[in-house]
Formats: sequence, structure tokens, C-alpha cells
Amino acid sequence: MKKYLPLILISFGVLIVAFVGILIVKSMKGSTSSIQEEEIIPELPQSQWPSVSLTPTNNPSVKGSDGHWLNFKVQKINVPGAASMDYLMVYSTSDGGQQGVPGTVKLTGGDIERPLLLGSESSGKFRYDAGVERGTITITFRDGNGKSMGKLSTDFHLQSDTTELTSIDGKFIYKLDKVAKGVFFVTMPTFVQPDSSIYVTWSDGYGVFASDGKPHSGK
Repeated sequence: MKKYLPLILISFGVLIVAFVGILIVKSMKGSTSSIQEEEIIPELPQSQWPSVSLTPTNNPSVKGSDGHWLNFKVQKINVPGAASMDYLMVYSTSDGGQQGVPGTVKLTGGDIERPLLLGSESSGKFRYDAGVERGTITITFRDGNGKSMGKLSTDFHLQSDTTELTSIDGKFIYKLDKVAKGVFFVTMPTFVQPDSSIYVTWSDGYGVFASDGKPHSGK
């Protein structure tokens, strides 16, 4: 019996390795399937595009919060059969890192509006991320069963203390007549035109949004 013991142990070890290998392969296949499923979410057809905007704002109850909040707004929603909308804002910080702000909203037939914090909050205390200038907002519409129906993504550029407001892709420039001190601006593609009351200017699918909500002349 003793002379067969090494062979028994080796065989047992081979079985364990094979079993672990099968589990790893199954796990990798599951992960790959999830990634592939996420990658094939189609872009919304142009006929269903909503208006998407981010307006710099603040928390009225917190001093020094100007420019650290973005008012996220989706208007003119026209996606037949959609029951909810996911959103994910991802932005870069001055230290080279990235932060994300996710959420889900049930669709009730009206506009969607949410304040998004460029930082974090804990027990009523806020920490703001430094050097935020650019990011991306992605929206995904889902049906009543949670199946994705289509998505859209757009980049935004947050600026202040400058006269030249530019889109991330460089295709849109709005030059202010003068520097608006203490005012923050977001320049971004909006897909379709938002309500005129919320933007400084809008042209060819691009909009400029100001934290003070006032007109700012330029060209």
C-alpha cells in the first residue's frame, strides 16, 4: 500500500488542478460574455436623441461650492418603450485620476434633472475634487425588464476665468467679449437643442452653459 501512496497523491493533485482550471475557464467565459454584452449596446438612433446638458452650479447651503456641482438635465426624451435611464458621469482630476458618478432614474414622461457632485460627501461634509476640467456623461435607456435599448455619450469641458470657451473635440469655440469673473462654464455637444432658457449659446449641436444663468455676449 505504501508504494502506491505517491501515485495516489499525484493523481489526487492532478484532479484538484484540473477542477480549479475548469472553474477559472468558466469564470473567464462569464466575464467575457458580460463584457461583450455591454459592448453591443447600440447607440440611440438620431430620431430618438434627447437633449443632454450639464450646467455648473453650487450647493446653496455650502459656502465655496461654486463650480463643484453640475446640474445634469435630460429634456425632450422620446424613446418608445423606455422605462428607466441609467447615467454615468466620469471625469478627470488634477492628479491624473478618474472619478465616476452613477445613477438610475425612472422615466415618468417629464424632464430628468439631477445635481451631480464633483467630489464626495460623508456625514454632511463635502470633499471637492481639484482641477476638474473635462469628463464624459453617458446615458443608457432600458425597457421594463431592464434590457438596454440604446445609449449616448458626450464630452464636457468645464472652464472659468477665460474668454475662449471650447469643446473637447475642438470643433466648437465661443469667444466671450470679456472675462466673467467667478462664473463657471460648460461647453459640450447636447445632441438636440435644449430649452433656450438654460444655455448661453447653442449652435450646430453644441451648447454653452453658465453657472450664473445670465447672458454672456460673445461670438
